[in-house]
Amino acid sequence: MTSDPQRPASPIIYWYHQLRTTDIPCVGGKNASLGEMISQLKDAGIRVPSGFATSAQLFRDFLHQNQLDEPIARLLAALDDGSATLADTGAAIRHLISQGTFTDAQQDAIADAYQQLCDELGHSNVSVAVRSSATAEDLPDASFAGQQESYLNIRGREQVLHACKQCFASLYTDRAIVYRQEKGFAHQQVALSVGVQQMIESQAAGVMFSLDTENGFPDVVMISGAWGLGETIVQGSVTPDRFMVYKPLLEIAGKRPIIEKQPGNKQQKMVYATDVLSEASPQSTPEKLPFTGRQTVTLPTTEQERCSLVLSDEEILQLARWAVLIERHYGCPMDMEWAKDVQGLYLVQARPETVESQKEQAVLVNYRLKETSTLLLEGASVGSAIATGPVFQINDPHNTEAFPDGAILVTERTDPDWVPLMRKAAGIITDTGGPTSHAAIVSRELKVPAIVGTEHATQALTQGQSVTLSCAGGAVGKVYEGILKYETQQVNLDEIPRTRTAVMINAAMPDGVFRWWQLPVAGIGLTRIEFIISSQIRVHPMALIHPEKVADPSVRESISHLTRNYAHQPDYFVDLLALGVGKIAASQYPKPVIVRMSDFKSNEYRGLLGGEFFELNEENPMLGLRGASRYYHPLYREAFKLECQAIVKARQAMGFDNIIVMIPFCRTTGEADKVLDVMAEAGLKRGENGLQVYVMCEIPSNVILAARFAQRFDGFSIGSNDLTQLVLGIDRDSAELKPLFDARDDAVKEMIAEVITVAHQYGCKVGICGQAPSDHPEFAEFLVNCGIDSISLNPDSVAKGCEQVALAELKYQINTAGYE
Repeated sequence: MTSDPQRPASPIIYWYHQLRTTDIPCVGGKNASLGEMISQLKDAGIRVPSGFATSAQLFRDFLHQNQLDEPIARLLAALDDGSATLADTGAAIRHLISQGTFTDAQQDAIADAYQQLCDELGHSNVSVAVRSSATAEDLPDASFAGQQESYLNIRGREQVLHACKQCFASLYTDRAIVYRQEKGFAHQQVALSVGVQQMIESQAAGVMFSLDTENGFPDVVMISGAWGLGETIVQGSVTPDRFMVYKPLLEIAGKRPIIEKQPGNKQQKMVYATDVLSEASPQSTPEKLPFTGRQTVTLPTTEQERCSLVLSDEEILQLARWAVLIERHYGCPMDMEWAKDVQGLYLVQARPETVESQKEQAVLVNYRLKETSTLLLEGASVGSAIATGPVFQINDPHNTEAFPDGAILVTERTDPDWVPLMRKAAGIITDTGGPTSHAAIVSRELKVPAIVGTEHATQALTQGQSVTLSCAGGAVGKVYEGILKYETQQVNLDEIPRTRTAVMINAAMPDGVFRWWQLPVAGIGLTRIEFIISSQIRVHPMALIHPEKVADPSVRESISHLTRNYAHQPDYFVDLLALGVGKIAASQYPKPVIVRMSDFKSNEYRGLLGGEFFELNEENPMLGLRGASRYYHPLYREAFKLECQAIVKARQAMGFDNIIVMIPFCRTTGEADKVLDVMAEAGLKRGENGLQVYVMCEIPSNVILAARFAQRFDGFSIGSNDLTQLVLGIDRDSAELKPLFDARDDAVKEMIAEVITVAHQYGCKVGICGQAPSDHPEFAEFLVNCGIDSISLNPDSVAKGCEQVALAELKYQINTAGYE
């Protein structure tokens, strides 16, 4: 216990400002952590609501003076020998404790502390949250989160005393008993402290982690939020807004490294019940309301609330800075809760994160579906695994016997009572909830893949239906019809050979990019922004610039719905593209990330909302208006400037100066000059603020005139598919000519060798993106012998690709005396 000469030897009450993390044996993990923040981080600007804690010794005294130690021991012994059920044992113990009484001195101490808190805050009958804090919680390998009860909106002396006693009883909830058994904690060695904390009448509240909870990526803060009190997020009764901030750039003046702003449906909110009741009955004052353990009410949100984000950019950044301060102070990744009222933001809880931070970092397990089928549902993925099995819907979490081992649990949402069922499931699917809901948190701890927030799984899936649940594709989890085949790949990161040739990865979607942060690569060699445009933006950029040309009213309505939070519709495109590119850049910062500007063909652009009103009907889109030719063309020039503005925002406002821009399908040097001019007009000028611009080498003219292209660009990236197609004159999509389509053909290899030689003469780097180096050892050897600077592979091919490159480098070293 922290030394304090003003403390009695065994006090009943500790004020939070007296406490430190070393006081866990005295007041439990939750209360000790609150005390640590108030006593040590207040000067750093972190706001934590005031409060006090009852001592763990008070709990022990309460049991002793009510002669409960022996009866509880007998009941637990009966549970251990199988003569009593868990449900009966827990209920009996909780009844015994709830019937116990405080001594006059104990009552007075708690009541006096509550009155002192009211006086400090200048209000009578201040609303408080009364929370359980066990002496064995928030440890590195056992969080005990959600095992005991909390009571919200408690007001007045009698309610506070009653809530304290109910917290004592909740040390023996069924789930808490089971959790202690599994973690090896002796029941009667765990005591309970009660925290009584000023309750924030939240306009919004949520949860925050100082790492990515899905992949353990340590450089981000992940924030979830919803309207009203934060319990709706933990319960999983809403799908919250989700925000992500890149930590290393937070401290750089002027940078705003928010890399994700994902709105949730937020269809309901929890608020103080007394507010609602007093509106209906003005005579019902808060202190006269009976204590029921439910002093809150859940109401539907308004349309405006559902559409609006719960945090502004400034509030997101402030919370993220607090998270960094707290993580630095505690020395480990943290799990925090926040709230916002009319006076601003508060942190109301902080504990060590106990799942991702404890994982083995040297081993990466990849899951990959080998086949596909009808997509039934999508939601937020939890974990990266795949599970298959029959659907089993169940409403009663206590009916564990009815649930078959290995089934897919489908339910509206979960709470702590569902944990025994969740342990039996091969996978979990819920209608509501986000990445920080109870279902998500427990699934991670149990290592069971889950998909949360599907909105209608309980209606869309039928009992006994065979499904495949896949979390292998990143942040969006998918449920497929039937039992699909899949494979797993376990990669020991320490065994991947390091190569002199830079090995990079290809990245298409922001959602799954953090899965690969542990790979020992040199950056990202290819990011295709058209994937962000098609899956996240979904609107043709020209339809945002010229909505008057969209003749279909239903299309206009769809576009208006997507852009409803933007007064200027083009900003929707710029913001979402910047967020997507920024998130990808964050995954490898400060290593280079090469971002290729859009390379849709006209027929693909037509598939975007509003696209039919701006695109040509071309007979051969593969050789039509694509790549560089679009960027200065009147049909797309304005839209290309939006792409450039998004890159400017990601590089300059957000801070990701590791982004390198790449221009695809640039046919002539004159075309290159036009594109560079348009980029400069939009704020992207080669050489300014360290900006490098690369060009794709995928047309024979890029090789023939390599010296001239090298004077306009900083590097080349070989697009082997298009280069092979145009060198050999073969349609890359032709099934009949597939045997002839081979990047290893001598004509293609001559082109590749030539461009590498010429580019190096002008100081330009050359890379290649594609599977050939990992699939064909002899092709990797050819590239190494040519002196290529980098090889970019799909992430799941990195281990194999590095082996091929390392072997090729060894051969070259043996065969070439001048190898350096």
